[in-house]
Amino acid sequence: MKKYEILKQIKENYLIAVVRGQGFDDTVKMIEGIIEGGIKNIEITYTTPKAGELIEHFAEQPGICVGAGTVMSVGTADAAIRSGARYVVSPHFDAEVSELCNLNQIPYLPGCATATEITAAMKSGVDVIKIFPGGVLGASFIKDIKGPIPHANLMPSGGVNKENMSEWMANGAFAIGIGSALAKGYDGSNPEVVKENTESFVARYQELTEGE
Repeated sequence: MKKYEILKQIKENYLIAVVRGQGFDDTVKMIEGIIEGGIKNIEITYTTPKAGELIEHFAEQPGICVGAGTVMSVGTADAAIRSGARYVVSPHFDAEVSELCNLNQIPYLPGCATATEITAAMKSGVDVIKIFPGGVLGASFIKDIKGPIPHANLMPSGGVNKENMSEWMANGAFAIGIGSALAKGYDGSNPEVVKENTESFVARYQELTEGE
């Protein structure tokens, strides 16, 4: 049931912060600002220096669901899982990474951009697919895919902002990945800016879900 519980937590938290930092210390400050701002799903990308150490640092925080992003190989996926990552995200679909994640009861969220890629990922046991690049595909892509494949769980990443969030949600996004918008104005010494950016996204999400 481990995989189910993680997917449930991602779904309930809904917003996923995609973190790309410049160094260990400034990334810690950024993530702390995001958590204080109200986002509990934290995807730490492997383009960030010492990503494994950062995952380990935040993995045991209560209520926080830490994942590994930009995972390009099965070796990186294995290292991320050993560091405490509760889910693994790639910009592409990799069958070997999917197999490893399933073996460890860890959700794998591969990036897909076509119906062929999506069905291949689903056949391998993938539960949630990252629609990537979201900014290119657009919110209507989810609706288009869910026509012939209604049981596909799709999550956009890239190109999501406060203005188009409602479109992604209305079209049935399982969750939403938010990246550079959270770090706008952050220079490594002002995590309060990250907190404020995060709070604005959380407030918009709450506004859109009121009355549900």
